[in-house]
Amino acid sequence: MSSRAESDALHARARAIVLAFERGAPMPEPFDGLAADLARYQARHVHGYARLCAARGVDPEAIARAAEAPAVPTDAFKVSSVFAFEPADATAIFRTSGTTLGARGTHRMRDVTTYEAAALAFGRALLAPGLTLPVPVIAVGPSDAEAPDSSLAHMNATFARAWGQAEAEATYFVRGGEIAMPALRERVTALPANTPAIVLATSFALVHLLDALGGRRLPLPAGSRVMLTGGYKGKSREVEAGALRRAVSDTLAVDPRNVIGEYGMTELSSQFWEATVARADASQGVYVEPPWARVVAVHPETLAPVPDGQIGIARIEDLANVDSAFAILTQDRVRRVPGGFELLGRAPGAPPRGCSIALDEMLGGA
Repeated sequence: MSSRAESDALHARARAIVLAFERGAPMPEPFDGLAADLARYQARHVHGYARLCAARGVDPEAIARAAEAPAVPTDAFKVSSVFAFEPADATAIFRTSGTTLGARGTHRMRDVTTYEAAALAFGRALLAPGLTLPVPVIAVGPSDAEAPDSSLAHMNATFARAWGQAEAEATYFVRGGEIAMPALRERVTALPANTPAIVLATSFALVHLLDALGGRRLPLPAGSRVMLTGGYKGKSREVEAGALRRAVSDTLAVDPRNVIGEYGMTELSSQFWEATVARADASQGVYVEPPWARVVAVHPETLAPVPDGQIGIARIEDLANVDSAFAILTQDRVRRVPGGFELLGRAPGAPPRGCSIALDEMLGGA
């Protein structure tokens, strides 16, 4: 079987898990089965991953469970080629906004259909449950045409195309790096009162939206949802997470539980959401995974899982990451709690020792 045919088959298996979730059906295969096959495929075709396995004394052909596969540190996406195909075959190239190590992380995708299917399925379940689609979709961010290398812009555009009812020019309200306030105010004011809307925004954008409104309200229709993602720092001031949520709830006239946190990153193909709309017993600040992804809190030096309730850095296993790294090692601090995991911000200072060692091993420095 050619590498492309093998990739296509793995994508089909990942999408089958997504489809089963949408239909409320059992997973068509165990998580560990597909994870092991992804690890073997990536060890054969992703530059550096075989070296990482060898440095850890792991035979990729002997991997039987996801936990046995070494995770690729996110910094590897800044300095190495973490993809399993020829560069010319990439249909999407997403880049991080950071400049750590003097470079932006780059995630190339040959097939974006698995990414899009996963985003739509879990986004619909956690952001839009109970809504009769299509509904107005408003992105307080740039379009994917204006920001073609932004995975967030691509996700927002995917949601807008699948769920929205407005033309593209009435959807995106960050243009040239600025919030188009007159156009946004006109759009929100014209929304039908009996149809909830979905607002897609980063925390950074919402801080600046609140600043631009200067205390004035801009009410959305009843039942509307607001996606909140990214950090809480603005250029001029910092807003604590709970305070920002309350301010957004009051200014946009939405239930606080309808302001829903999303956690994702350029190096992944899946996202994680707060479940406050989908489940009455869900807590704000607790994120949940889809069946095709896992977040494991690991010790920052040993990379061994830590007990629930203890803080570690996030090892994320994403079965939709077929052609890059199904397991990645982040510098984000997380804690497993009942119902999901809490996101506690980046590890302070230099990269955790476990991340640094893994990057050195992947690059052949071990």
